[in-house]
Amino acid sequence: MSEGFRRLTPEEALEIIKKQQRGKLKIFLGYAPGVGKTYAMLNEGNRRLKRGQDVVIGYVETHGRKETEAQIGNLEIIPRKKIEYHGMILEEMDTDAIIARKPEVVLIDELAHTNAPGSKHKKRYEDVEEILRHGINVITTLNIQHLESLNDVIQQITGVAVRETIPDSIVDSADEIVAVDLTPDALLNRLKRGDIYPVSKVDECLSNFFRKGNLNALRELMLRLTAEEVDIELEEYMKEHGITDTWETNEKIMVCITPNPLSKKLIRRGARRARRFKCDWVVVYVNCTHFLAPKLTEKDKEVLESHFMLAKQLGAEVYTLTGKSVSDELLKFAKQMHITQIIIGHSQRSRLQTFFRGSTVIKLIKKAKNIEIHVIPYK
Repeated sequence: MSEGFRRLTPEEALEIIKKQQRGKLKIFLGYAPGVGKTYAMLNEGNRRLKRGQDVVIGYVETHGRKETEAQIGNLEIIPRKKIEYHGMILEEMDTDAIIARKPEVVLIDELAHTNAPGSKHKKRYEDVEEILRHGINVITTLNIQHLESLNDVIQQITGVAVRETIPDSIVDSADEIVAVDLTPDALLNRLKRGDIYPVSKVDECLSNFFRKGNLNALRELMLRLTAEEVDIELEEYMKEHGITDTWETNEKIMVCITPNPLSKKLIRRGARRARRFKCDWVVVYVNCTHFLAPKLTEKDKEVLESHFMLAKQLGAEVYTLTGKSVSDELLKFAKQMHITQIIIGHSQRSRLQTFFRGSTVIKLIKKAKNIEIHVIPYK
């Protein structure tokens, strides 16, 4: 039996079977109307069609944009379902017709759309979920402001309350997310030319949703979300392949503290480095159970609590570990968390303690693999 082999549990095996039977979901994610999500979706559909895949359009909204309309090309369009509502005829995606047609891939625009009353499902993402369960792959589009968890943040940034939202779990379950990016300046130029909305609406758009500050903030939210999804995929890949080394794809900082009052210096140093790298960081204390380790006094506990409060105020996650060897616990935790930088103070052990137990700093430097160690003087 190979060293990396591990027998699957029945639950894990069942989950794999479900994933194999379920269609794959790909999302083209944008930060504002007009960045090119629908264009990119249709463009991919045509490329797949040329490669011999069975691709159809389940629903597309071109908003009268000529470049987008041209991308429909030779793609088959499933006719929309007509629904009568208060004397009006509304058109919605025909989910049952798509399932009956059973293409290999279906293109579905505007994932966060709310269906007309009388539709099979209230929200389009529910239609997509049903289609995926029938083994049909779905390519769709979404703007960052429609994520439920960001609803309050979006309203604070833009002043607009977004009513059409989808659960974050839909995005979390996606097999692939593609960020459709365009600089705010380029997007504003498209808007002013009338490529997004009619020229008559440009001034209103520029003074509301399309303010440059709004666009910059929304763009950063989109890029951060995409980066987080990539990190999750990388972590899953490393687990599946038994990779325990730290890959420096994204910085993550760990600050190691003790009850020493001067550990606040280390916490502040960690906060500054995390801000510089725009990365996550953690603050860790090891409750050492070695018989030579000094016992915590009430004063020590108070100091540690103040350290934890400072770390949380500065944006860190705080962890308390327990073990006989401080260095072993720190290294084990660093591997689990994919830490790339460790900040630690000079050893505070007495000569006797160092003689019998060694130096935590020296052990970290010797044993840490692919992790930078920053040793900070306490004075």
